[in-house]
Amino acid sequence: MRFRLDLTLRPAEGALLRVLGTAERRGFTPLAIEGQRSEDGSAWNLALTVEGKRAAEGLCKQMEKLYDCLAVKVIECP
Repeated sequence: MRFRLDLTLRPAEGALLRVLGTAERRGFTPLAIEGQRSEDGSAWNLALTVEGKRAAEGLCKQMEKLYDCLAVKVIECP
């Protein structure tokens, strides 16, 4: 199954690596990533497309535990 995670991250060194590492450790393969800085520069808005056989809820809960992650929303891709 494919999922898109809409993430809001703190602009910290290594934040993107922590997000990608968490996805891979939970059994998901990153397929695409798009991002931009928020208008005021206080956060990064990131769209990460992943594929895996597991439920996305577990990945969402792990992402929420990351210090750098301010918000996460999971959307199932068709």
